[in-house]
Amino acid sequence: MLLQVQNLNIFYKNVSIIENINFHIDRGEIFSIVGESGSGKTLTGLSIVNLLPEYIYVSGKVLFKDKNILSLNPQEIRNIRGKKISFIFQDTMTSLNPVLKVGYQVAEMLVYHYKISKKEALEKTKELFHKLKISHVINSYPHQLSGGMRQRVMIAMAVVCEPELIIADEPTTALDVTVQEEILDLLYLLVKKENRSMLLITHDINILGEYADRVMVLYAGRIMEIGSTEEIFKNPLHPYTKALLNCLPREGKKIEGIPGSIPDLKNLSKGCVFYPRCNSKIKRCLNESSVLQEVSPGHMVRCWLY
Repeated sequence: MLLQVQNLNIFYKNVSIIENINFHIDRGEIFSIVGESGSGKTLTGLSIVNLLPEYIYVSGKVLFKDKNILSLNPQEIRNIRGKKISFIFQDTMTSLNPVLKVGYQVAEMLVYHYKISKKEALEKTKELFHKLKISHVINSYPHQLSGGMRQRVMIAMAVVCEPELIIADEPTTALDVTVQEEILDLLYLLVKKENRSMLLITHDINILGEYADRVMVLYAGRIMEIGSTEEIFKNPLHPYTKALLNCLPREGKKIEGIPGSIPDLKNLSKGCVFYPRCNSKIKRCLNESSVLQEVSPGHMVRCWLY
């Protein structure tokens, strides 16, 4: 087991944003968090590398190779970020420095973590860019590149120090379908071929069947369901998971949307957070919140129907 998140809770001004999140990621595994915007996916990912603002309170444990990241001092966590755990952010334009060439920005990672010369770092960066088939952009500035090419540069930055865990936060947002597939194929190859692990954060459940090993369905900062990708697709249990799958386009089937929106976390009801939007609710759901329970090996759900 490479990473283990235990009883993770995140609060902002006494409002519970993330509640009692528990999951683990094994070596060589692609684990995905899926849910609508506002479900808490990105906050969960940022907490793993301790990148949340100081005004947000975090409790629980994030164990990376049995070391609790949340208890490390700033220098210790900086030595892990990029070298042991890397993060691919959603917005490539704001994540890259606009006044530095992309090759130099990637090389900086090697200089910082391995204390090598800039010349040696640039040589290693050239080798990586050649491997990723982006050698022609090494001397370009971010604004000169397309969204897909900037995302490839971000992937290069994420893997240059050969981290054991890559956190990819919506890595294909705002990219066209063809480029999305190319980016995901590249990430999949880098993870599986080199026995790395990846936390894939996405709102698009459609991509999980091809890339993820296990899936955690998140809604309003609460785990609704967790299990293998195969089990989630073949036997979804929670009404929210079923609703997400019903949003997928299928031949001869009308696409069904999910009525309503993510609830205001300041005014959550006592019962199930999905109650207002659920088409399978029972009376008990209104005032009582179910606990996460295992219904089959490795398959857990939070719902009074089971």
